[in-house]
Amino acid sequence: MAKVIAIANQKGGVGKTTTAVNLGASMAIAEHTVLLIDLDPQANATSSAGLREDRPKFSTYDVLIGGRKMSEAIIKSTVNRFDLVPSDQNLAGAEIELTSLPNRELILKEALADVLGAYEIILLDCPPALGLLTVNALTAAETLLIPVQCEYFAMEGLGRLMATVDLVRQSLNPRLEIEGVVLTMYDGRNNLNRQVADEIRRYLPGKVFQTVIPRNITLAEAPSHGTPVILYDVASTGAQAYLSLTKEVLELSHAEESTR
Repeated sequence: MAKVIAIANQKGGVGKTTTAVNLGASMAIAEHTVLLIDLDPQANATSSAGLREDRPKFSTYDVLIGGRKMSEAIIKSTVNRFDLVPSDQNLAGAEIELTSLPNRELILKEALADVLGAYEIILLDCPPALGLLTVNALTAAETLLIPVQCEYFAMEGLGRLMATVDLVRQSLNPRLEIEGVVLTMYDGRNNLNRQVADEIRRYLPGKVFQTVIPRNITLAEAPSHGTPVILYDVASTGAQAYLSLTKEVLELSHAEESTR
């Protein structure tokens, strides 16, 4: 059965989708079967994952609202063992359409039952908001991975996200755990970056990954070429950082399995 990891932060521009795509591709290169589900109407993961098909037949919208099976919407990426359920602009209306559906917070969880046995890891790339799409992801996930940019308002946003996590635990998914926080766009020469990183480590002790994702031009360039950074320039500091993060996440998953 797949381990389901939600990747979320309600603040945009923190490297959430970059983390989802490159973590997924790096896991696949490490010979794990991975499914990335794009839950963001902006569809940035869809455009940067390196798809083998120009026009996917179905999307996450068709699964959540249209009643399609998750397996019908899966398409292959250019990385072996790394598949994607794409998003499109129709998903922008899903928040409103979901409100009228019974068990609206459980729709993604129920849809995932179709593919849980086909993958080792399922990644959920959430939209930059704490609406029903993100709540669906948190309800369906075992763990939450949080990309955080070390900037002035980072702690405020992290606090709001953790409050949502607590609400989801109370009423929808009591088993939801924090996979970890990954610090993104980090510059160790910047005093504010270092101070915010220290604050986050105090706020969530033992839950911040050792690997930090640096500011790196290659990470910014790769999506415009429609490919994960490890295929664009594996020697870049950005690619090496995501390979290191992947190793940490996989080691954590293996440790969890051994204690079950």
